Amino acid sequence: MSLDINLLQQICDTPGAPGFEKRIREQVLAEVERYVDECRVDNLGNIITVKKGKNNPEGKKIMLAAHMDEIGFMVTHIDEQGFLRFHTLGGFDPKTLTSMRVIVHGKKDLVGVMGCKPIHVMSPEERGKQLKIQDYYIDLGLKKEEVEKYISIGNPVTRMQEFIQIGEMVNGKSLDNRLSVYILLEVLKQLKDFPYDVYGVFTVQEEVGIRGAGVASHAINPDFGIAIDVTIANDTPGAQGHEQVTRLGEGTAIKIFDAGTICDYRMVAFMKEVATEKEIDWQVEILTAGGTDTAGIQRMGKNGAIAGAVSIPLRYVHQVTEMAHQNDIQASIDLLVASVSTLDQYDWKH
Repeated sequence: MSLDINLLQQICDTPGAPGFEKRIREQVLAEVERYVDECRVDNLGNIITVKKGKNNPEGKKIMLAAHMDEIGFMVTHIDEQGFLRFHTLGGFDPKTLTSMRVIVHGKKDLVGVMGCKPIHVMSPEERGKQLKIQDYYIDLGLKKEEVEKYISIGNPVTRMQEFIQIGEMVNGKSLDNRLSVYILLEVLKQLKDFPYDVYGVFTVQEEVGIRGAGVASHAINPDFGIAIDVTIANDTPGAQGHEQVTRLGEGTAIKIFDAGTICDYRMVAFMKEVATEKEIDWQVEILTAGGTDTAGIQRMGKNGAIAGAVSIPLRYVHQVTEMAHQNDIQASIDLLVASVSTLDQYDWKH
């Protein structure tokens, strides 16, 4: 089955900084309602969907979660010349911001450029130092009076990047985590025969502390949980073998560990077994820094959950543009569908 590239592009292009997910939420709602039995939005803004299992007398529940938010910024100041200062929403490497185009979402969307002091006028000492986030501003090309007609303190800002295909790859902004939003939509679409109730949750505010997944898991109290997110593919020149968390094109990644979660050994073993049996390309993931919705799913339900994660290898995470292999995206869909469909066939007591 080939990927729906048009849908993936629409999902990636739609803005949705943490706490400002309204546009992407509306798009997901328009797409998902036809594939599920129930659909609602909670007070925090999570989309919680339900597909009822076929043979589930014990009322077992599995929660699948993909966060809708993307890293972005928030306007904190407008100076006398109309330049904007900002605060980050999620993690950024400052060196990637230079001359990046952004969209400031106010009364209307305005395109801006990230600016900083030109190297030509830096002192020798300044040239040797790495720029900090505070060294940047946003240039809207307008005077203060015009800026303030449309932009206010507190408005969100997102990156502006064209989504394209490069060889076997897809490339664009916000693949973290819109790839997973797309994958979860496809999983809910393709699931036909499965034992337990499936709670497909599109979460908010993951990039600022895994907030949405915790609230949703507390409400759902799942027995099982699988988060869907991207991971580092440090498979580029200069990286040592032990530094390559995953590699593009070698399949979906089954998470063992990240900074927020030690995945349940049973879920790890189960997904490895399913992937091998179904001949789905897979690799393991140990990510020593960074966390995902797995933590919220695993710990915030009343009883805790047998939890793990499916991760999509990604180059240039949290940078201007990100890159993923189409085969890894498809393998992630295939593994999730196969795993959810056979949850009742595994001995979870051992």
